[in-house]
Amino acid sequence: MPAFCHALSRTLPRLLLAALLLPVSAAQAGMLYHLASPQGTPGATVELQGLLYNDTGGPLTAPTPQELDGEWVDAAGHTIPAHFHLRTSPDTANLPANTFTRMIWTGRVPTDAKGLMTLRLNGSNDTLLALQVGGGTASEHVAQTEPQASTPAPTAQVASAPALSPFDTFRNAISPYDPIYFIVGNNGGATARFQLSLKYRLFSPQDPEHPRFMDNWYLGYTQTSLWDLHSNSIPFVDTTYNPSLFWARESLLQSSNKHWFLGLNTGFEHKSNGKAGDDSRSLNDLYIQPEFNYRSDSGSTLTFMPRFKHYVWTDPSMGYPNSLGYVDWKLRWAQDDGLVLSGLYRQGTGGRNATQIEAAWPLKRTFLHMNGYLYAQYFRGYGETLLGYDQKNDPQFRVGIAFVP
Repeated sequence: MPAFCHALSRTLPRLLLAALLLPVSAAQAGMLYHLASPQGTPGATVELQGLLYNDTGGPLTAPTPQELDGEWVDAAGHTIPAHFHLRTSPDTANLPANTFTRMIWTGRVPTDAKGLMTLRLNGSNDTLLALQVGGGTASEHVAQTEPQASTPAPTAQVASAPALSPFDTFRNAISPYDPIYFIVGNNGGATARFQLSLKYRLFSPQDPEHPRFMDNWYLGYTQTSLWDLHSNSIPFVDTTYNPSLFWARESLLQSSNKHWFLGLNTGFEHKSNGKAGDDSRSLNDLYIQPEFNYRSDSGSTLTFMPRFKHYVWTDPSMGYPNSLGYVDWKLRWAQDDGLVLSGLYRQGTGGRNATQIEAAWPLKRTFLHMNGYLYAQYFRGYGETLLGYDQKNDPQFRVGIAFVP
């Protein structure tokens, strides 16, 4: 009886999820699965990612399976049990219409696995996921399978698992860092402000569930430009080049219910505008940024992340701290596939301060149905550009597009 109860407790959430999705499968609601990496090693942790989406036109509430069971199948047809534990929260997904949420489960590659392994999940007969175990290249091609109308949830597709190319290795290591946007305003003359920001992970973790200390080191690069659009030659006013080296981890500690979690970002950054003579601006700082996060059951995350800065190797006669302060007070609220709001406040000396407020809305939830976000930004105070760090700017409101809000 205890074994039966345990099996029932593991199976029931999947049955409930299927039952909830069954009536609306024709209206596009379901779960897509895929493995985070196409390759693995025997006994290593493997990450199974799921995307639950709701395109039904109405709200959807579905339980999140705490455990997933299935089987690994090798090239000879031998089967090995597969078991995955939920790593993310919440226990129940509450999705408004036309939204989605991501979930992650972790399991282990069988210790005696080799070659091309196929993963089948119980209750998702059309889900076939391929994993290449070892250093070889898969010589077989697993055909993609189309979800059948009778299944409650669409399923992930399977592709062959070749060895990672240098480009794939690079692509897997690079990711967005700060917001990426292009916006235009017209207070005092038309201007555009745009920003590019990326980070590169220096070491690929062998065990994504338990990364080593070195696995969390990154190189970052952010470039922010102010562009004068109303002058005849349309010149750039100033550009800030901001490389950095930092250690970051999204979750160092978390509460038992996984609603609260603490992250950290700390490192060294350099900022300069690449100009010479009187227009040259350059500063360096060491910083530490604790990140306090609250994840709600409604599918949104509130983050408070003050950045404490200590200026080093910086000309004290320039007086950067007087205008840029020693702390960037940052607050962000983001709804899954929805509204994103963020704010920044800096306090210098002698009444010098800066306020920046941003809002973003996904364009795929508008009549355009395209990638990116409708993005608006308000800025007032000091430090809009590094060139004019000690000059107070008139309030500026700009609107445009963000690729990453």
